[in-house]
Amino acid sequence: MKKYKIQKSPFVVPTTDGKLIEEHWGNSTQNSNISIAHMVAPPDWSEPYQTPEFDEFTIIVSGKKQFEIDGETVVLEKGQSILVEKGARVRYSNPYAEPCEYIAICLPAFSIELVHREEEGVD
Repeated sequence: MKKYKIQKSPFVVPTTDGKLIEEHWGNSTQNSNISIAHMVAPPDWSEPYQTPEFDEFTIIVSGKKQFEIDGETVVLEKGQSILVEKGARVRYSNPYAEPCEYIAICLPAFSIELVHREEEGVD
């Protein structure tokens, strides 16, 4: 038996906000311990605040991404990375004119049940 797996066709998560999410590993591959996704956030994209039950690592491949973490705003650009620990209240956005391409790694794997997104308009 081989001691490796190759992912040739990641699961493309359906979205309604123009964001590309390609999950290479995670719940879509029956792995609840980790999720690894390639993402592209379009210009002027944002999502609601959330308080997830997973750690999320983000590596910026191109563009810039804004993080609002427990009341502090952090902006990362190409080549930078961040760890947002579980239990932090965070909102991710790309308020810039260029798309932002990045890799997201969640431990344990991302799931709707663990993300705890707030309703739109709640600050």
